[in-house]
Amino acid sequence: MAVKHKLVRGALILTAAGLISRLMGFFFRIFLSHAFGEENVGLYQLVFPIYALCLSIGTSGIQTALSRTVARKMSLNKPVEAKNALICALFITVVLSAAEILAIQQNAEAIALHFLGDARCAELLVIISYALPCASVHSCICGYSYGIQKAGVPAVSQLAEQSVRILSVIFLYFFFKNQGSAPPVSLAVAGIVIGESASALCSARSLSRTGAAAHMPSPRALRRSASELIPLSLPLTANRTAVTLLQSIEAASIPACLKLYTHSSSEALILYGVLTGMALPCVLFPSAITNSVAVMLMPAVAEKQAAGKRSDIFSLLRRTAGSCFILGLSCCLFFLLFGSFIGRFLFHSETAGSFIMTLAWICPFLYTNAAMLSTINGLGRTTATFLINAASLLIRIAGVFFAIPVFGMQGYLWGLLASQLAVTFLSILVFRSEFKAHSERTSL
Repeated sequence: MAVKHKLVRGALILTAAGLISRLMGFFFRIFLSHAFGEENVGLYQLVFPIYALCLSIGTSGIQTALSRTVARKMSLNKPVEAKNALICALFITVVLSAAEILAIQQNAEAIALHFLGDARCAELLVIISYALPCASVHSCICGYSYGIQKAGVPAVSQLAEQSVRILSVIFLYFFFKNQGSAPPVSLAVAGIVIGESASALCSARSLSRTGAAAHMPSPRALRRSASELIPLSLPLTANRTAVTLLQSIEAASIPACLKLYTHSSSEALILYGVLTGMALPCVLFPSAITNSVAVMLMPAVAEKQAAGKRSDIFSLLRRTAGSCFILGLSCCLFFLLFGSFIGRFLFHSETAGSFIMTLAWICPFLYTNAAMLSTINGLGRTTATFLINAASLLIRIAGVFFAIPVFGMQGYLWGLLASQLAVTFLSILVFRSEFKAHSERTSL
C-alpha cells in the first residue's frame, strides 16, 4: 500500500476514534457533575495536572521517539531491531512510572496541600498513581503501532479505555448507592486506573498477534536501542513537560492577572471559565482531524527519510500542510460568521461568542503547525521542535503577565495568535535550512 494511502487511512481511523471518544467524554462529564456534585468534580480535576506531568516525563517523549525509530527500522527492512526498540521503550517507561508511583505516594499529602491547595486530593493522587504503569505500556504499544503505520490498535485501545472507564464508574456509583453509601469521587479516579488497565491489556493482546510481545532481545541489543531512543526522546520529553507546566502556570496566573485589569476575583474566574470551558474547546474541536494526520505523518516522513526520498517528503508535507491550512481557513471563516451565534445558542454567553471570534484567527496556523511540527520530528530534528515550542510558550507567558493587565483577556487571546504565528515562521525556517542543506549535499 502506498504511503499516502496508509496516511489517509490511519488518519481517518484515528479521527473517528477521537471524535467518538470526545463525545463519550462530553456526556460522561455531565454524569459526573450530577453524580458527585461540582465541588467533588473540582477535586477530581485538580489531580490531573500532576497525572499529566508524570505522563509527560515518563512516556510522551519515548512514544514519539519509538514511533520514528520503528518507522525507520521497518523501512530499512529491520523488523527485529524495531521490536528491540519496543521492548527497550517498555522497560524504560515502566521503570520511570514505578519511580513516579513511589514519589507521588510518599509525598501525596505535601503535593495536595502545598501545590494543589486542598488536602483532600491526597487520596486521589495515591489512587491515580496506579494508572501510570498501564498508561506507559499503552503509550509504547501505540508508538510502535504508529511506526508500522497501523492505526487500528491505538484507535481500538483508546475506545476500550474510554468505554471501560465510563462503565466502571457508573457501575461502582450505582453499587454504592444500592448499598446505602454515598459514592465518593474517588470512584471516578479509580475508573481512570481501570480504564488504563483495560487499554493496556487490549493493546498488548493486539500486539501479541505480531509476535513482538514474545520477542526478547539481548542486553547488548537493548543498550543499542536505548542509545538511539534516549537522545531522540529527551527534547520531546522536555517539550511536553514544559507545555504541561505552562498549563499549570496559566491556570494560576490568568485569573490573578485579570484582577490587575480591574476585574474582581469572581469576574476573573468567570472569564477564565468561559475561555477554557467554552471558547477553546469549541475552536479546538476540528483539531481532532489535524492531530490524527500529524500522528500518522511523522512515521511516514521517517520512512521516506530512511529511503533517501527527500523530494517525496516535501511533496507529502505540501499536501498535508496545505490541506490543514485550507481546513483552518474554513474553520476561521465559520467561527467569524457564526461564533457569536454559537456563544449565545450553545453556551448562553455573549462573552464566549466574542472569544470564539477572536480565537478564529489562530485556526489556519494552529492546524497547519500540527503537520509541520510532526514533519520536523519525523526528520529527526526533535531539538528544533523543542526550541520552537519553547519560543511559543515564552510568548504565551508574556501575554499572560504583560498583555492581560493592560488589555484584559483580549490581550491574552492575541498573545495566543502571536505564539502560533511564531511557530509557523520558525517551522518554515527549519524546513528551509533542511532542504537547503540537502540540495547542497546532492549538488556536490
